[in-house]
Amino acid sequence: MANYQTPESKKQEFRKYLEKSGVIDALTKVLVGLYEEPERPQNAVDYIKRYMGAPTGVDVEALRAENDALKVKLTELETALQNATKTG
Repeated sequence: MANYQTPESKKQEFRKYLEKSGVIDALTKVLVGLYEEPERPQNAVDYIKRYMGAPTGVDVEALRAENDALKVKLTELETALQNATKTG
């Protein structure tokens, strides 16, 4: 029998997950910090990223593309190494 969850129970489960993992507290703290800023930052998203410890001005898509290319290169090098050790 399939385990069927209603959309409401999925939301509740996700909410519990966020609470358990500390996400709710972290977001609350950052939003309170933003609210209490004497002068509103130009870019609220960058403020939140800095507050949470993430670097700003990073091209995530470029990093993902580089990561994918490096994974392909790693696979090629591992294959070449295996072939070299089999024949050598």
